[in-house]
Amino acid sequence: MPELPEVEVTRQGIAPHLEGRLLRGAQVRESRLRWPVPADLDALVRDREVAAVRRRAKYLILDLARSDRPTTALLIHLGMSGSLRVVPEATPLHRHDHLDLRIEGGSVLRLRDPRRFGAVLWTETEPEGHERLAGLGPEPLGHELTGAYLYRRSRGRTATVKAFLMDASVVVGVGNIYASEALFRAGIHPGRAAGRLGRTRYTRLAGAVQQILTEAIAAGGTTLRDFTDSEGAPGYFRQQLAVYGHEGAPCPGCGRALRRAVIAQRASFFCTRCQR
Repeated sequence: MPELPEVEVTRQGIAPHLEGRLLRGAQVRESRLRWPVPADLDALVRDREVAAVRRRAKYLILDLARSDRPTTALLIHLGMSGSLRVVPEATPLHRHDHLDLRIEGGSVLRLRDPRRFGAVLWTETEPEGHERLAGLGPEPLGHELTGAYLYRRSRGRTATVKAFLMDASVVVGVGNIYASEALFRAGIHPGRAAGRLGRTRYTRLAGAVQQILTEAIAAGGTTLRDFTDSEGAPGYFRQQLAVYGHEGAPCPGCGRALRRAVIAQRASFFCTRCQR
């Protein structure tokens, strides 16, 4: 599943081709995504300028403006297997190319989603107030994610710290891979109860989350194919993962064999010596 770094790199990749450009309409070939694509999407987006391409959690937000109508927005989620590319409109279609947004000048923003768990949603209100975004926690790379914040939100929590970290109402966008990596870097066992950790350890964890995600975004900027390449398909970045997926391998810190366990219903990888 595309995680926050993959979505952010997608935003960075498509924004230069969209911002300040008019949309000439939409072509929907398959409307049955996670939620139905609006039946009148073509009319809704026609002749609207893309004022900005933003990200909130794992949603991309296309702010659309038109002189005679209020600003509206499209929310796009890539689901478990989706990708976006800007390609010439005449580019041959693949089986899972479900939707095109036609951009002035003859190109399209093309959504490919083999598993159809993605979404294209329309809103005429403030996007952050949309039901899919309301109630989300702060962005992990913003100034709000601090050790003091995590410590305060964790009080009284009996869930594991990994489940706590992956709770989108606490902080958005920290998926399974990046949670495992951040907990290893912070020296915290993923099975520890969130409410039992002190402020100092949460300060280390907040810093580790921000470092891991920043490194992942930087890696994605150099390892993903060009966003105007119709064959490109983003996946997890080819960055050096310290623990995730390395069961039995020597720990980078102490050499002890890394362990795997199911924590918060997800595979977790950790070192029993370095993480407490």
